[in-house]
Amino acid sequence: MTTPTSNGLIAGELPVLTRKDFVSNQEVRWCPGCGDYSILAQMQKMLPELRIPRENVVFISGIGCSSRFPYYVETYGFHSIHGRALTIASGLKTARPELSVFVVTGDGDGLSIGGNHLLHAMRRNVDLNVVLFNNRIYGLTKGQFSPTSEFGKVTKSSPYGTTERPLNPIRVALAAGATFVARSIDRDTKHLEETLYRAAQHKGISFVEVYQNCNIFNDGAFAAFYDKDVRQDKMVYLEHGKPLRFGKENQHGIRLNGFQPEVVENAAGDDGLLVHDTKQQNLSLANILVGMDYPEFPVPIGVFRDVDGPVYDQLVQEQVDAARAKGPGDLAAILHAGETWVVD
Repeated sequence: MTTPTSNGLIAGELPVLTRKDFVSNQEVRWCPGCGDYSILAQMQKMLPELRIPRENVVFISGIGCSSRFPYYVETYGFHSIHGRALTIASGLKTARPELSVFVVTGDGDGLSIGGNHLLHAMRRNVDLNVVLFNNRIYGLTKGQFSPTSEFGKVTKSSPYGTTERPLNPIRVALAAGATFVARSIDRDTKHLEETLYRAAQHKGISFVEVYQNCNIFNDGAFAAFYDKDVRQDKMVYLEHGKPLRFGKENQHGIRLNGFQPEVVENAAGDDGLLVHDTKQQNLSLANILVGMDYPEFPVPIGVFRDVDGPVYDQLVQEQVDAARAKGPGDLAAILHAGETWVVD
């Protein structure tokens, strides 16, 4: 027979948490109307569903508007330095594998100065949850172009238009071998919460790009396809095992002509339409989807890839356990082992 503790719970049972439990006492300081508010709200709504004690949840960020996130979530957190959030998070997860570690970054912090660390965390498949806020601009430093800014974008640092092709964060994640890759938007709150939950449940690295509006320095960057009144016609939601259909009445579809996607207007049935598969180990389908460029195609939103793979921190822990099983080591012997020499 089990005996309830003083708080009414059975010993070992997790308390039921709510969004309020994950709201800190810090004043949220983003510009009024910023998409960051929505992402924070959906994260705080999602976290109780994981049934993880708050002391086992950690948020780590770099530098940027998004990187204030750890202050606003009532968990452990670390506001680190520019571009190095993945480095610190990888070390923490490897040393404390029982923790659930979230990395919050932006298109500048994560893909410019932090791009190298992001690539290696993804190829190693460290069990981290990476959320990249993409507003296609440097917001904190007041409106310079970022690695995801459109070609020809006129900004304070590119008064004649950018001469660089933009990075596609999803394509980067797929190329680096991330085992969970998804995209959502700040204004579709239900989809965003569900996507964050799926990412947090994944074992291995999860990467979620969130289209996030910066209403001060890049307002309306995604308005052509993600505003509520045009969303159904301009975006296609990816659902595993279902044909790709879009439109206000789900009347249009996507099919393949060889390796080339094409839009089927007013598709009468699902025969011949491309069926989404998140479980493909190869990247052929995911790369076709990420290559569908607007306005020729609707913008794909949802999970591109969700596969299993060896998890870095688990493999390291297995090596540590194996070494400890051999008994205590001799540091002096290790230092004098192998190739040593004396300099006279």
